[in-house]
Amino acid sequence: MSRQQKWSIRKFLALFTCCWLLVISCGDRSTTQQADSPSTSSSGRVIVGTTLKPRTLDPADAYELSASNVLYSLGDRLYAYKPGNSELMPQLAAALPQISEDGLTYTIPLRQGVVFHDGTPFNAEAMAFSLRRFIENGGKPSSLLVDVVESVAVSGEYELTIKLKNVFAPFPSLLAFSGMCAVSPKAYEIGSGKFQPGKFVGTGPYKLVEFNPNSSIRLDVFEDYWGEKPPNQGLDFQILTNSANLFNSIKTGAVDVAYQTLDPDQILSLQNDATSGDWQVIEATSNNLSYMVLNTQLEPFNQLGARQAIAAVINRKLINERVLRNQGQPAFSLIPTSFEVSEPTFEKTYGDGNIAKAKELLIKAGFTKDKPLTFEVWYPSTSAIRKQVASTLKEYADKELEGIVAIQPKGVDSPTLFSNISKGIYQSALVDWYPDFPDADNFIHPLVSCSQGSETTGCQEGASKSQGSFYYSDRMNELIEQQRTEQDSKVRQQIFAEIQQLLAADVPIIPLWQAKEYAFAQKSVQDVRLDPIVQVPFWEINKG
Repeated sequence: MSRQQKWSIRKFLALFTCCWLLVISCGDRSTTQQADSPSTSSSGRVIVGTTLKPRTLDPADAYELSASNVLYSLGDRLYAYKPGNSELMPQLAAALPQISEDGLTYTIPLRQGVVFHDGTPFNAEAMAFSLRRFIENGGKPSSLLVDVVESVAVSGEYELTIKLKNVFAPFPSLLAFSGMCAVSPKAYEIGSGKFQPGKFVGTGPYKLVEFNPNSSIRLDVFEDYWGEKPPNQGLDFQILTNSANLFNSIKTGAVDVAYQTLDPDQILSLQNDATSGDWQVIEATSNNLSYMVLNTQLEPFNQLGARQAIAAVINRKLINERVLRNQGQPAFSLIPTSFEVSEPTFEKTYGDGNIAKAKELLIKAGFTKDKPLTFEVWYPSTSAIRKQVASTLKEYADKELEGIVAIQPKGVDSPTLFSNISKGIYQSALVDWYPDFPDADNFIHPLVSCSQGSETTGCQEGASKSQGSFYYSDRMNELIEQQRTEQDSKVRQQIFAEIQQLLAADVPIIPLWQAKEYAFAQKSVQDVRLDPIVQVPFWEINKG
């Protein structure tokens, strides 16, 4: 039977069963009235509950996590990641790229027999159009390619040639970014600012049929998909107004899957009640990193000793237990533990909550009870977690350091925080980082590199200025450039080792914790998993 015939029979049986149940219930009025059946029980469509509101689904302008969750289901890129890790595999490409000896030219063979959601055939012209549009339309993520790619050319009907401005070792990983998916040349235009936020026409396993960023997004299975089709009938994203509604939706069965965002107490409650409830818990460590940025050009953190002392004061175990409810893991490097090159240099150098070392460093730097190390810790006022972290750090310092350190927590709305942080007015701030692509470079270059400045003036232009540390180091800039151009993975690992040692010595940023991700799913739903790269692969979920 066809999919439509099967669906018609299922609808008939469902209606017959409902009528039969109504007859029985009407025959016995003394029976206790039952609650409404969950909306997830009778459809092969997967209902996903979330509080994240995508601003746009135009891949050339989408740079937020809320959009990437949807775009990974709608679009295909040249390369994707093998399940559960950061190893690349071809997707719209037919093989891994051929790289020229000078490392500047990438030749990529393309898959044949692929069509877009509007029926347009996929080929090298379409892929080149998509990448050029990503670069030239000037959207939020365009800088990922603008500074890297010299040209995108068609070298055959199913072959693409990309030339780089400079050697960039992680370039293939960059091509797996969600926004670099193929889009139909018939549905889009190239031109500065020519975006279509409520539309998507790509080649992925689902096609977009409805987009309301404040309430719902509906995706249907793309019947002409070149690859393996999803085992479900489609996806319905329900965008809820707050985490309390999301919490209640998974408990009552109103959604099949609850993902982003729940607060730590809600997660703990769902974990504890999972065995007696109708839901399952899915947990995985993510590449999301939280850290404290220190302004190296503003007192007191223009003194190295002050920065090092605070690095010793930080008690990650306390933060994880008291604030995160053990829903994270202590971070001792800017590079997450999911990367082989990660080394816990902050733990080796300072320990964790090492009060004796902190006092030693404070005294050496000239701080006493009469002349305490006083500073403000700024955080987004909408983040309950960062507010609690700031308060916990203050209480811990007050108790353990006997007045030598005085921390002043300060909350401000997110737009103001991120607008002001690059102006150098904050002594320190609590922020986090989601990588654009899974390579260790993406945790170093966007956070501590500097294109213009000096060790006297600090960073005047570059990433460390935009991040609020204003950190400048000639050696750090040299190391960053070396690892970005080095093709040998073993040599890159040695370079990253020195980078992490230098960060622990100079302390422009203090890594705090690496987040754990959680999703909750009804027990009737199978194959729900969390991937450190693509979050939840919704196209794998089976709702029988």
